[in-house]
Amino acid sequence: MSRQADIERRLDHLGNRVREYADGAADTADNLLSRGCRAVSKLSSGDARRRMARRAEDFADEANYQYRRLRRHAGRHPVATAAIVAGTVGALFLLYRTLRRDED
Repeated sequence: MSRQADIERRLDHLGNRVREYADGAADTADNLLSRGCRAVSKLSSGDARRRMARRAEDFADEANYQYRRLRRHAGRHPVATAAIVAGTVGALFLLYRTLRRDED
C-alpha cells in the first residue's frame, strides 16, 4: 500500500470519527434544548412563579433564622461550632456528589 493511500485512508477514518462526535454533540444539544424548553413551559405560568417566590422567601427566612440561632450557639459552645462547620462541609460534599451522579 502506498503512503498516499494510507494517508487518505487515515483521513477518511478521522473524518468519520469527527462526524460521529459532531452527531453526538448535536443530539446532546438538542436534548438539552428540549429539556430546557419543557422546564421553561412548566415555570412560565403565573401560579408557578408565585409558588416559587413564596418558597424562595420561606427558604430565605428559614436560613436567616438558622444562621442567627447557630451564631448564638457558636458563641456559647466553640467545640460545637467546629462540629457544625465539619458537618456542613461534609453535607456540601455529599450534595455535590449526589447532584454530579444525576448529571452523568
